[in-house]
Amino acid sequence: MTTGVSAPLQGHTKARRPLTSTRRRIRRPNIGGGFGGWLWLAVIIIPLYYILITSFKSQEGYFSQNPLAPPISPTLENYKMVLEADFTRYFINSAIITIGAVIPTLAVSFMAAFALVRGHGSFLRSVNAVFLMGLAIPLQAVVIPVYLMIIKMHLYDSLLAIVLPSIAFAIPLSVLIMSNFIRDVPNELFESMRLDGCSEWQTMWRLALPLTKPAIVTVAIYNGLNVWNGFLLPLILTQSPELRVLPLALWTFQGEYSVNIPAVLASVVLTTLPILVLYIVGRRQLLSGLTAGFSK
Repeated sequence: MTTGVSAPLQGHTKARRPLTSTRRRIRRPNIGGGFGGWLWLAVIIIPLYYILITSFKSQEGYFSQNPLAPPISPTLENYKMVLEADFTRYFINSAIITIGAVIPTLAVSFMAAFALVRGHGSFLRSVNAVFLMGLAIPLQAVVIPVYLMIIKMHLYDSLLAIVLPSIAFAIPLSVLIMSNFIRDVPNELFESMRLDGCSEWQTMWRLALPLTKPAIVTVAIYNGLNVWNGFLLPLILTQSPELRVLPLALWTFQGEYSVNIPAVLASVVLTTLPILVLYIVGRRQLLSGLTAGFSK
């Protein structure tokens, strides 16, 4: 009996050996990919580390010690200097422009994407083609016509002169991202809402809006980042010092304190903080929006 039982066990053991070797091959570490990942992480982290520690150094400490060494005696004088140089006013201007551009972009893009996905007809197809054409036109190519239009509308040297073009250039990509999300919503859900007596307007706000929340967060963060860091439009469409936004103020601040590198980097840190906080709050929705929006 012992011989009869051991023979099948030996055969069963021999049959499992190829599976074990296959699993070992699959779990083999990717040394090259891991090294490349750590190298890319160092390329990103080292400049951020340099900016952060330098902003807490005095001007004398910056020139006397190793640039990558932590500050011996950290100081907040650089941040105080930046805040006293009308930094709060520039921050408020940037916040007004960013909020005033992102919120209308989200509303218009969402409704346009819903109409393009759920609607039919040649007119909507032509509108979709216009949106796609907007992706191929860079801002630098039409900055002179935009400048002339703002002059004709008597909006030059105002915050609204920056908000309106920012909305126009943000809509095409926003419509494209939201359209892909709305197409992923099962048609059965729309049909069930219609059988319950909901109109298209109610279906859009009660069904499509909650299901496309990752796309909305993605579009909000992406457009907010572009508007917050925008430099060309504020440079061309405004000239008053009290209407400067943070990127333009940072440029003039760097010219005013060109030797005081710690103060310049302190202003960079303060400019980056709002976008960093926005990313931390919506990072999960942002990642899901970037990966699922183009799943098909």
